[in-house]
Amino acid sequence: MIRTLFCALALTLLSMGNAAAEQKQSVGTFDIHYVALGSTFITPSIAKTYGIKRSSYTGLINISVLDTSTEGNPAIPVEISGIANNLLDARVELTFKEICEGEAIYYIAEVPYRDDQEINFQIAIKYGNKLNTQLKFKQKFYVN
Repeated sequence: MIRTLFCALALTLLSMGNAAAEQKQSVGTFDIHYVALGSTFITPSIAKTYGIKRSSYTGLINISVLDTSTEGNPAIPVEISGIANNLLDARVELTFKEICEGEAIYYIAEVPYRDDQEINFQIAIKYGNKLNTQLKFKQKFYVN
């Protein structure tokens, strides 16, 4: 069957080189891994499996949070919400979908974009009283 979406995205990123490498932010004993890319970089079968709209005008955000204080750095379930806005301040509320496969937990959201458009992301991540942070990053998208 199809491997996890996270593995598929990792393979996609490797084939793309450093241009859209996965990024990480460490907060206390947690590592937040995140990536944003055009949804056409994933295969149609993976998009269908996870209910992702595959379009030249749809971006995909993938976030996972690992607990580095525990052996094996397991993924943890978090509360997550976010907003994406472009340079003209058009805002889109991000709706994250939790995906659990085995011990992997990750959150995906879709965002619309236009060609050569930079989008700013503000993501709120909370894990009980142990983690309460804002993740902010930018990504430029291109229509292919």
